[in-house]
Parts: sequence; C-alpha cells; structure tokens
Amino acid sequence: MCGGFTCSKNALIALNILYVMIGFLLIGVGVYARAASIVTNLPIVGGILACGVILICISMLGLAGAVKHHQVMLFFYMIILFMLFLIQFSIASSCLAVNSEQQQQFAEQGWMTVPKELRQQVQDSLKCCGFNATGPSTTAAVAPQDEPTCDLINQQCCAGSTDPDCRCQPCGPLLEDKIDYAFKLCGGLGIFFSFTEVLAVFLARRYRNQHDPCYLPARAVFPHNYLY
Repeated sequence: MCGGFTCSKNALIALNILYVMIGFLLIGVGVYARAASIVTNLPIVGGILACGVILICISMLGLAGAVKHHQVMLFFYMIILFMLFLIQFSIASSCLAVNSEQQQQFAEQGWMTVPKELRQQVQDSLKCCGFNATGPSTTAAVAPQDEPTCDLINQQCCAGSTDPDCRCQPCGPLLEDKIDYAFKLCGGLGIFFSFTEVLAVFLARRYRNQHDPCYLPARAVFPHNYLY
C-alpha cells in the first residue's frame, strides 16, 4: 500500500530526480536572467544560480540516502534541504518585492559602471541611444567622452522616417523591462520550487522512521525480534 516503506522510498527517489532537473532549470533561468539584464549585475540572480547548484548536490545526497536507507545521510539531507528552503524562499520573495524605482536604480548603476564598449554593444543590440534621453550624454556620472556615439544607431532607427529630428528611443526603459521580467521569472519559479522542498523534508522524515522489511535481525542474538 502507498505510504509504506517501498512507496516512500520510490517517491523520495523520484522527487530527488525531479530536484536534479529543477536545479538545472534554476541554473538556466539564472543564466538567462543575467544575460537579459545585459549591463546590470544582479546579486539576487546570482543567488538563484547558487541555489540551483546546491540543490543538485543535495539531491545527490538524498538519492544516496534513499537508495541505502542511510539514517545519517537522510538526517543531514533534511537539515540542509530545509535551510535551502529558507534561503531560496527569501531570495525569491526579494525578487518579487523589487519595485520599479529599484529596477531603475539597478539599470542606471549598471549603465554607469560598465565600459563604453559594452554600452555600445547594448545600443546595437536593443536599437536604442543613451540611457534616459535620446542623446549620447544622459547622466551626470558618465562623462560625454565616455558615451558611445548614436549616429549609426539613429540611422538604423530612422531609416524610413522623414523627420529630421528622429532619434532612437533611450535604453533605460528597455533595460528596466528586461530586469523586471528576469526578477519575476526567478521569483515565481523560486517560490514554487521552494515549497516542494518542504514536501521532500516531510517525506524524508517519514521514510527515515520506517522499518526496512528486507532487513531481518540476527535470529541467534535476537530471536524474539525475528520477522517470519
């Protein structure tokens, strides 16, 4: 019957295999979010990446403990997985709690700290000019000589326009949209998968306290405990 030793063992093994795939998924999401932010170093996204790597390692420990019914492995598996749940839940909640003003600050700080070549690459990729204005000199923290030129980008943006004042849109709103999407994606997945870790802790505790029916005590030493 389900809920017995074999069912709990198979469920724990399947759940840890799922966690291995989730770990790779979190790594992929973190890499995509970091690439989508382009110029912004998002430490929260780095936390999602770290959780993905740690989750894979913990899943391997859980698989070994489930297959061998190893009490010590399962104990440390429960403790570490619950700690990971707390960390991942906190990080995911932080991702969802970031407001538009903070996203703008992240984007502006990233724009001011990256080199000129990378800002030029962003303008070429997003077809935009400057950060929050349609001219090359956009922020007081960035010297005009350090700003990439927008001449070629404006020609591409205004190829079919007859307006002599036609300019490309600024890069700031585009970067903020990408950062917002990255935060929501990481936060949503992190919240969902963190609650499945609570299920794994409960299942591991139940499986750890169950008796292995294949294990028979020595008859000569403990004859009254022998299972027939």
